[in-house]
Amino acid sequence: MIAAYIDEFIMFCAGLWMSGVGYGFLPMPNPPQAGQQAWLARLPSYFKWMGPLLLIISIVLAVASPT
Repeated sequence: MIAAYIDEFIMFCAGLWMSGVGYGFLPMPNPPQAGQQAWLARLPSYFKWMGPLLLIISIVLAVASPT
């Protein structure tokens, strides 16, 4: 029973982490340095919409999965 929801649980946890980093509740594991690529500095702003989207997808998949 629990094994059927492992994928959704992992997606849900990843969505929580992405949302936390995107909205500034959690720090980035490796903050971007001055000479790093520009996309790495913009990554937390992408997490603002990717995190909640991943949360929604994981909840929909958990509800729709056959038990």
